[in-house]
Amino acid sequence: MKRIVSLLLLFSIAASGWWFDKIHPEYRTLVVDFLSPDNFHTLEIKYTAEQIMDTHTFALLKSDEHKYLDSEIKYYPYLLMEVKYAQDKLHTNKGVILWDMIDGEMVVNEQNWEKTSGFGDCIKAKVQKSEFKILNLLAQRGGTMDREHLSRHLLVENEILDSWIESCRKKKLVVQSGNDYRLHMNSPKMYVTPETTLDDKLVTKTFHKGGRLSRRFSQNEIKGIAQSAFGADFVINKSTKVYLPVCAITVENPDGSLHTSYWNTLNGKELSFYTLFE
Repeated sequence: MKRIVSLLLLFSIAASGWWFDKIHPEYRTLVVDFLSPDNFHTLEIKYTAEQIMDTHTFALLKSDEHKYLDSEIKYYPYLLMEVKYAQDKLHTNKGVILWDMIDGEMVVNEQNWEKTSGFGDCIKAKVQKSEFKILNLLAQRGGTMDREHLSRHLLVENEILDSWIESCRKKKLVVQSGNDYRLHMNSPKMYVTPETTLDDKLVTKTFHKGGRLSRRFSQNEIKGIAQSAFGADFVINKSTKVYLPVCAITVENPDGSLHTSYWNTLNGKELSFYTLFE
């Protein structure tokens, strides 16, 4: 009898855990991050707070009455992936991808920190490979196509095409206007080369403790969406969780109010508050 009660108790705990994970996946992320080791890998800082403040003094300090307060480094989680993909029919390329684990977007260019737009929505909607056939084609064609052109390019039976379109509509990724379909995203940008353009090789360092931010998306979610989006010839050879050091520089204004700006220590450029915390 005790064994049966114990089994029922274990089953109830497992079922409750499964249900809670489905309803509140963000808490799973917090628990996993909390239990993760204290040591973590970061991208190497190329621009210190002092260098950034010296370079941008006139922009940050509007007058002699403005003054710097202590700066702070915060660490933003990214997934660093070593990948292989078919450039064309004759050539295969190897490279790396940096993928933001908070907003779910891929870094396109390290120099200006240009990012994709739309992959975060796709991760949240759990987009499948078949649905990406619709999304990728719309992205390639400027975001909008009519049904005739979708059918002509995808070369599938009408019933299959209708099921793909309807699935994208249910997930609020595609909207219909008459006979046209368009991406239901703000300034979508997903039709990109599956590689982050880098000026130099990325260098990682190991830190202990530090102000790490919790990720919103897991490694498996990001790898899954990348494989679905970039096709059968896209391969992830290795993946590592790394952190981008972001310098928070606070300026005290003459009236005592404070203004904080955020700077990418990898390229020395300012990051928008919206990009960091959306």
